[in-house]
Amino acid sequence: MSTETQHAIDTMLLEERRYPPPEGFAARANAKADIYDLGFEEFWEREGRERLSWFEPFTELYRWDPPYAQWYLGGKLNVCFNCVDRHVAAGHGGKVAYYWEGEPVGERRQITYADLQSEVVRFANALRKLGVRRGTPVAIYMGMVPELPVAMLACTRLGAPHTVVFGGFSADSLAGRMNDMGCEVLITQDEAWRRGSRVPLKQTADEAMAAAPAVRDCVVLRRTGGDVPMREGRDHWWHELVEGESDDPASCPCEPMSSEDLLFLMYTSGTTAKPKGIVHTTAGYLCGVAATHYYIFDLKPEEDVYWCAADIGWITGHSYIVYGPLCNLATSVLYEGTPDYPDKDRWWEIVERYGVTILYTAPTAIRSHMKWGPEYARRHDLSSLRLLGSVGEPINPEAWVWYREHIGSDRTPVVDTWWQTETGMILISPLPGVTTLKPGSATKPFPGVEAAVYDEHGNEVGPGGGGYLVLKRPWPAMLRGIFGDDERYRDTYWSRYENTYFAGDGARIDRDGDFWLLGRVDDVMNVSGHRISTIEVESALVDHPDVAEAAVCSRKDSTTGEAIVAYVTLKAGREPSVKKLQELRDHVARKIGPIAKPANVVFTPELPKTRSGKIMRRLLRDIAENRPLGDTTTLADPAVVAEIQSRAAEEKAQEAEA
Repeated sequence: MSTETQHAIDTMLLEERRYPPPEGFAARANAKADIYDLGFEEFWEREGRERLSWFEPFTELYRWDPPYAQWYLGGKLNVCFNCVDRHVAAGHGGKVAYYWEGEPVGERRQITYADLQSEVVRFANALRKLGVRRGTPVAIYMGMVPELPVAMLACTRLGAPHTVVFGGFSADSLAGRMNDMGCEVLITQDEAWRRGSRVPLKQTADEAMAAAPAVRDCVVLRRTGGDVPMREGRDHWWHELVEGESDDPASCPCEPMSSEDLLFLMYTSGTTAKPKGIVHTTAGYLCGVAATHYYIFDLKPEEDVYWCAADIGWITGHSYIVYGPLCNLATSVLYEGTPDYPDKDRWWEIVERYGVTILYTAPTAIRSHMKWGPEYARRHDLSSLRLLGSVGEPINPEAWVWYREHIGSDRTPVVDTWWQTETGMILISPLPGVTTLKPGSATKPFPGVEAAVYDEHGNEVGPGGGGYLVLKRPWPAMLRGIFGDDERYRDTYWSRYENTYFAGDGARIDRDGDFWLLGRVDDVMNVSGHRISTIEVESALVDHPDVAEAAVCSRKDSTTGEAIVAYVTLKAGREPSVKKLQELRDHVARKIGPIAKPANVVFTPELPKTRSGKIMRRLLRDIAENRPLGDTTTLADPAVVAEIQSRAAEEKAQEAEA
């Protein structure tokens, strides 16, 4: 039997460092080892009752009619009530919900749960004035300002489903999403701040509304004070709309919603040009994000200051900045800007100022800090940190260790989490008081989650083998389909294996039963018959002491089928050279094997990233294949691509001369 048939993906990278839970941490941890002994139904039944407050209790835990699940049937509840009102009623109104830090230095706000309730009620009353009711679809296109969670919570209070569109998306992207959902109201702001410059959100929104005729009202928050056009009858200033509105919760009661009522759509890109509107409903989603937030981050609401440094425009922000933390009465940090404005220690200044205890961010951000150097973190007292988290893509072992050593003072657990827009909640992750950590491994499925690795034919792959990550049974926060497209939902996630969710990610399980994510299946390279994951080659490169960041893709090759191309960013003070290129190729050969040696190494000062920090490997493949570039509108810095193209052309010219 061939390697491809047997395992689907070859795995060769070995990581042997281990970090058991610190004794003091384990003694106080929310999760104990026996949490894994609870049965699937017993666990989710308990969490549904403990995490949420119900207007009417659920009568049936779940119903599974593949590929659709329903959870907590018969129950009625409201997300805003669970995230805000019940906490204020219980006497926690004075507790800080968000410490907000604007990008302009010195601009700060402190929002308590009572403040949040007051703002949400006033804005919900204002939306009602515009005709927003239960079931009215609302789009939100804003930066990282406190009014963004206020807008989301006001929608949930009224029972109006929302879609939040990331503030870096183009007018076409915004219009496409509003048209797909049938949005009647858009909430935006005049402009946003980014690295000291103004981002014209209202101008972009105007272009989008011209192509989205169903939008009848647009609410505009004044953020920068920039001069923006306001169309009479359609556009309304936020501050004028809420003026005189009551902030008494009784003036706008929380709408009782059924457990399976639509909460929001989150659009995610697919293999076709049309984004997928991922459907998330009310009770199962809220329970899933609250339970995972409580156990995985070991949240102690009375003492922790929690910071998820993502953007609310993505699912990470929905689940672990807004709904999960607020449901759990957390105090969170909300930051408007970038990690390097006005200098590269901005994050660490924020950690020190607010005494952040839990930090959750993406591997790309960690690798950026690695590139800049640990001296920026050393300028600040980070001793308040007790737990670090990683999200968004598999983390290279060296980045994991750097994060722990330089940010966590070599004492904090690091929880590497795997999940997706579609899953709604974290599905594979360590529990920090229980799990022995392995750099680069997401370790075990969360209690009540059943994951596995399959080969091409649907056979479970044994320890040591690589294959396709699947989920064998439903979970509460799972997507309830693709909005308006049942066929695409079934084809994308359920057609490969019968009644089994296909995640689209490669993975392997080691001999301890721990999961190692290998990146998207689309990012697997076939070199001389070996299917090699990009993440393993990237991890081998980042393991080199001079490398800050690396992205790997393949190009066609007449001899090997595909050849590996590596784009490498060196740490500050290191210079590219032919000697360094050979050194890196040899380093990969030692770490993984000669088969994984990059055919090309392109040195570049930056990698092409979206404004959320994800590397756009698709563009790197286009450059490697010398193809026309696809859409670059979501890039944080479009000039980076031209720089990489130029350097790649130089490399090819040098190769030809050699």
